[in-house]
Amino acid sequence: MSTITDVAHEQVLNLYAQKLRLRVCGICVQDQKILMINHAGVVQGADFWCPPGGGLQYGESVNEALKREFLEETQTEISIGEMLFVNEFLEPPLHAIELFFKVEITEGKAKKGFDPEMKDQIIQEIKWMSFDEIKQLPTAQAHRVFSLCNSLDELFSIKGFCAKKP
Repeated sequence: MSTITDVAHEQVLNLYAQKLRLRVCGICVQDQKILMINHAGVVQGADFWCPPGGGLQYGESVNEALKREFLEETQTEISIGEMLFVNEFLEPPLHAIELFFKVEITEGKAKKGFDPEMKDQIIQEIKWMSFDEIKQLPTAQAHRVFSLCNSLDELFSIKGFCAKKP
């Protein structure tokens, strides 16, 4: 019997496997907690927690894409601050270059949205999480960027290009 995670994983692979994607991601902090989204299907057989974000569409600016993704996934409007760093997400057959920005919610209260590319929704929940809560997740279930730092201050001090070491 297939679980929601298995079905979602198949959808993710059908859409994104063997393709290089350019993604934008926003790190939004309120009361020392980071807005995180739990996706089914990115990691086979497990949940995957990451900051809101998604792929750019042809002809769309980075800012437009990030604002669209936050509206879709968290039902909020945001202002975009400084670019923090670039991360390479490489978990074959998935490959993405991710641009991370500091963002602030300007309108709305964060609540679970949707992913319009998916027939069966992969967004399971959204949650404001402390850095400690994120670090308690199994390594494979949290975005890799959280393995590169040990505090919120360290997260905001990451600069440049981050890639997995071979």
